[in-house]
Amino acid sequence: MRLVASLAALLITVCLATTAHAHAVLIGAEPADGSVLAEAPKMVVLRFNEPVAPSAVSLLDAAGRPRDVAARAVDESVMVTVPAGLPRGTQVVSYRVVSQDGHPVAGSLLFSIGEVTGSATPSGDRVVDALIWLARLGLYVGLFAGVGGVFFAAWIGQGPAGGRLITWALKIGLAGAVASLGLQGVDLLNLPLAGILTWAAWASAAGTSLFPALLLAIAAMLIAALAWRSPSFGAAFVRTAIAMICVGLSFAVSGHAASASPQWLTRPALFIHGIGLAFWIGALAPLAALAWQRKDSLLRVLRRFSTLAVPAVALIALSGFVLGIVQVDSVRALIDTRYGNILVWKLVLVSLLLVFAALNRLVFTPMIEREFHRTRPLQRSIAVEFVLMIAILGLVASWRFTPPPRALAMSTDVPLAVHIHTDAAMFQVLIAPGRIGPNDFTLQLMNGDASPFAAKEATLTLSLPERGIQPIERSATLGPDGYWHLSKVPLPFPGRWHMQIDALVSDFKKVTLEDEFEVR
Repeated sequence: MRLVASLAALLITVCLATTAHAHAVLIGAEPADGSVLAEAPKMVVLRFNEPVAPSAVSLLDAAGRPRDVAARAVDESVMVTVPAGLPRGTQVVSYRVVSQDGHPVAGSLLFSIGEVTGSATPSGDRVVDALIWLARLGLYVGLFAGVGGVFFAAWIGQGPAGGRLITWALKIGLAGAVASLGLQGVDLLNLPLAGILTWAAWASAAGTSLFPALLLAIAAMLIAALAWRSPSFGAAFVRTAIAMICVGLSFAVSGHAASASPQWLTRPALFIHGIGLAFWIGALAPLAALAWQRKDSLLRVLRRFSTLAVPAVALIALSGFVLGIVQVDSVRALIDTRYGNILVWKLVLVSLLLVFAALNRLVFTPMIEREFHRTRPLQRSIAVEFVLMIAILGLVASWRFTPPPRALAMSTDVPLAVHIHTDAAMFQVLIAPGRIGPNDFTLQLMNGDASPFAAKEATLTLSLPERGIQPIERSATLGPDGYWHLSKVPLPFPGRWHMQIDALVSDFKKVTLEDEFEVR
């Protein structure tokens, strides 16, 4: 047991030391999505709420031809160099980047040159998405029904009941874990399904936070498989305990919830939630087998499990409640977001599951105590529980494609970003909070090659012609961070504001860049 405690402490330390961030959200683009330009831009800038790594960026021109583009990450932005000679009409820039939580984030930006024309936005590969979902579901089956089943057999049932189902669950889980890694790479690089056979797909997946999570999951299932063949209950106790710790850690090192703040709360909650679910789901196959075979040990096992199930379900509910509060961010998000809709359906199914669990404890177990041969109601109830569990895990697997509301809400808490780029200079402008009222402007001045731009003075001029607001001129102050700052600049009305930045290089040279930004 000292070995188990030491390993647990080590793994938990590694888990909590892992840096994780929120799900990336696109917060701005230049040119803006849907904008109509007089001429083609030289660069498209995609700004996110956190640093990202571009994995696949493409451009489909107005004639429907794919065009080669070069993309690079600069801080929280992705710079996409636009090729020359784009035809008039609507162009589609499709991007796929890797966020800090290891999940790919994909989308498309449309802008038009001269006029808006019909241009289809490329759609994702639904076959790959379906396989990702199926692999994730298989992984959950292996961790919960497989590892949890072996743990139940060693600690509660103390016998091999349900062995065939448990063994198959472990095999399905291992296959799901391996497939999840390869499909992650296919999704990151936006490859066709055949891309899973390439080294690039596996290498790119290995660079995400999903990789250590899957390694822990695979370790959990392999250790559980060894525990199933243990020569003694003592060896099985130790191995299954280590396997269950790995189950909890696999959920705590990667994913939406693992990247949420505060991490000191969300990661332990995920650890507890994962172990609790493995304990509950893992009991179903052995209990069903004992009830079907009417083993003499059935009542003893039922009583022991019922005693432990109450605190286990309480911990599952408490940790789930904490994670739900963190992820959903507001009650309205339960209705307004797909993530919230999935959570609502999950809660409905969990409520039904608790009803059947209560029936097992309060009705069917006492029935067997009175008349041992009446095990059929318990068998049916466990079968319904298993179906509900699979449905719940299917819903949870679909969260892989849906950012949580807390990540979506971050897009409203970050400044507007405007990127102005010419051959002579490149200016990055942050406007906070980017809405009506006083705003702070931060000007990052660079040369066309992104090297620092040496300026003696910087002036910002704003106007809103559609409202008759004439130019408002303010002088910027150079801060210790090397950026030029302006505080409390008024933006009294919504609309398309015109912005001009004058950077004085010398008494005889001034660089002027202009652009527009939208205040909603």
